Amino acid sequence: MKSSNIGGQAVMEGIMMRHKDKYSIAVRRPDKEIELKVEDYKCIFGNAKFLKYPLIRGVVSFVDSLVIGTKCLMYSAEIAGDEEDEEEAEKNASLTEEELAAKKKKEDRQFKWLLYITVAISIVVSIAAFMLLPYALASLCRKVGASEFVVTIVEAFVKLALFMGYMILISRMKDIQRTFMYHGAEHKCINCVEHGLPLTVENVLASSRQHKRCGTSFLFLVMIVSIFLHFIFVLVPVYWVRLFGRLLMVPIVAGISFEIIQWAGRSDSKIADFFSKPGLAMQKLTTKEPTADMAEVAIKAVEAVFDWRAYLKEEFELDIPYPSDEKTAAAK
Repeated sequence: MKSSNIGGQAVMEGIMMRHKDKYSIAVRRPDKEIELKVEDYKCIFGNAKFLKYPLIRGVVSFVDSLVIGTKCLMYSAEIAGDEEDEEEAEKNASLTEEELAAKKKKEDRQFKWLLYITVAISIVVSIAAFMLLPYALASLCRKVGASEFVVTIVEAFVKLALFMGYMILISRMKDIQRTFMYHGAEHKCINCVEHGLPLTVENVLASSRQHKRCGTSFLFLVMIVSIFLHFIFVLVPVYWVRLFGRLLMVPIVAGISFEIIQWAGRSDSKIADFFSKPGLAMQKLTTKEPTADMAEVAIKAVEAVFDWRAYLKEEFELDIPYPSDEKTAAAK
């Protein structure tokens, strides 16, 4: 089976899907209609050749995905929420075209700054909570005479406990559960196509909600890789050097984890399946069974950026006819 190279994430009442140089956001509006938006994908770091080197591309992909994901999440929250109130509508109606354009430009600039600030805070909080805090807590073991080796082992257990606790906690939140249902719909859509089935609501719902390339699996891999790499600092005598060293290791950990999950996503080998099992098990917490209307949203998001009929014909020799409107679009 050849990977479709589709990636995505759940957003508020919808799904973002990305393929090559396009990404789409499909959101279920309060009036039950599906709002669809398609954008060109542009890496925030540019297109320099060295950014595609192993390890470096993992860091680039992680930060880039975080920026795009946060942008899509903020957009979906706006669409899925209440529509423009009467007071705001009256204000806009009283403005000239020039004033509306100036207002939109200002709002776009504010949105951009809010986006980057949100991403920066997310990265800092994640590193502090799941990288530095576990070591700081484990270091308390020194008061009872524990060696650095023992401290590192304790750190590993604390790190996994914090990560698992966080996942279990958010999976019980009612609002998050709907997002996890959309997460399940995203996975089911990709699995449906990659297993040679036409993209219909029935086939999507019957597909697996677990996928090797999931972000949950990536985060779990980050935890495991960091645990092994942090044993490097066992022989370092200075506490602050060990702590700062862990901070410097973050890009390396992300890069290695990215390479592993990409390899596992492309391979059907037993070794790849073995290494994927813990991450797939974690996805039972972060994905839920979606409803039919959620599957419809996922299908809309996929079809906006990916010709699944052409994929099925090439990979599985299945010739699925296009609807008349899609056939015309494909011919162009």
